[in-house]
Amino acid sequence: MSDMITDCESLLGQSSLSGPDGRRGFLKVALGTGFAVAVLPVAAQNVIKTDSAGLVTGSMSVMVDGQAVPVYAAQPEGKTGLPVVLVISEIFGVHEHIADMARRFAKQGYLALAPDLFVRQGDPTKVGSIPELMKGIIAKTPDAQVMADLDAVVAWAKQNGGDTSRLGITGFCWGGRITWLYAAHNPAVKAGVAWYGRLVGEPNPLQPSNPIDIAATLKVPVLGLYGGKDTGISQESIAKMKEALAKGGNKSEFVVYPDAGHAFNADYRPSYVAADAKDGYARCLAWFKQHGVA
Repeated sequence: MSDMITDCESLLGQSSLSGPDGRRGFLKVALGTGFAVAVLPVAAQNVIKTDSAGLVTGSMSVMVDGQAVPVYAAQPEGKTGLPVVLVISEIFGVHEHIADMARRFAKQGYLALAPDLFVRQGDPTKVGSIPELMKGIIAKTPDAQVMADLDAVVAWAKQNGGDTSRLGITGFCWGGRITWLYAAHNPAVKAGVAWYGRLVGEPNPLQPSNPIDIAATLKVPVLGLYGGKDTGISQESIAKMKEALAKGGNKSEFVVYPDAGHAFNADYRPSYVAADAKDGYARCLAWFKQHGVA
């Protein structure tokens, strides 16, 4: 069984940005700040900056089988019994964009938790190229490890002001794939929103299943937000996923933005499509509300 503890002040008390130096200080400074090296330079003119006014934000960690898993957390100040949303990063890890997404959800009344799911394999924010990142970290990250880490984060939330009977998950790119898989793994999830997550692929020992493989038995409703011009995720794969979901009677839905490519929500990248990102986020919030997360 995974044993989990907090590694800093409870989010229900003072801000976890205050406190002693050392390892905790490093987490507070590093997690959720700056942008991943592989995406520099950022398209600064488009970057959305959500402030922390009225929020408690910062870093904590949960312990999973002896490994401290850092988590960027954001929640409304002075509130408890909050709906919980897991925010799952792209391959670039928990950098500024993912922390900002967590703050956006916190502004909507959620306890938003963005865990560093690559902590054992390396720091993706420091890797200089996408091919190096894929080979050196992403390909070496087991799905089973990710599922266990997310289970521990959910357990932490339940003990620290979160109402896990209202649990949602959303993720981007790599995190979109994980959103589908965790919705299948944890039946307590009320709803998921997967942003351009890969649906099909060649299984391997560390990633033995893809969303298409769990579609027929999936019970959790997932909203898929995809780009019509995404060269990495074909419309054919989306059609196959819809067919597999329908066989199991699942109520998941897809929205395909015809003029968007991959990563259309990434406001720090040239791929950003402001109108589609705004619409997708509104649909995400509505989906959570519709299915009992909000």
